[in-house]
Amino acid sequence: MSTPEPGAPADAPKPAPKPAPDRRALISDAAIALVAAGGLRSLTHRAVDGAAGLPAGSTSYYFRTRAALVGACYRRLAELDLADFEEDARTPGPWDRDAAARALGALLHRWLTGGRERQLARFELSLEAARTPEAAPELLRAGLAVRARAAGLLGALGADRPDERAALLAAWTDGLLYDRLAGALAGTRPAPDPAELASTARLMIDAALASP
Repeated sequence: MSTPEPGAPADAPKPAPKPAPDRRALISDAAIALVAAGGLRSLTHRAVDGAAGLPAGSTSYYFRTRAALVGACYRRLAELDLADFEEDARTPGPWDRDAAARALGALLHRWLTGGRERQLARFELSLEAARTPEAAPELLRAGLAVRARAAGLLGALGADRPDERAALLAAWTDGLLYDRLAGALAGTRPAPDPAELASTARLMIDAALASP
């Protein structure tokens, strides 16, 4: 019969076991990290097994083909990006252009700093979709999810044709991220500045809301 730890009541409830990590998310995260570090050439089932700390064959059990693995990366990237989007859009006070600019600026700062590797992987994987038709539908679904949320927020600001304006805002955002992370001058730029990014975000939002 086991004895309770010193200082613990005899009838103290045992702590609940921690939930096991989702295996598909674990594999997808490892794959994204590999692509960010070494490009698409580093994306193999065996390499993902090693990076995720899983037994050999685990990745191929869940994602039989390379296209399936790439698709899993798209879904995971969209899930994480949308979670960031939702968190930064949760601002106190009224939802107006200033609040939207602060939220988008914070999102850009997040993706240029802590989320830098994830965005680099997204650019790499987007090129794969252009070369691999079977991977393209997953990229499309991932892109539509974020754009739909952006359209809802722009619509709340009074945007005409919010779906079209959200597509423009997404294109500008992607262009800014690419320029800062992988563009010709990326290595010479100073560290991302939240105030400067919020100012840039306000310009983009004003343009997205401008009358045609």
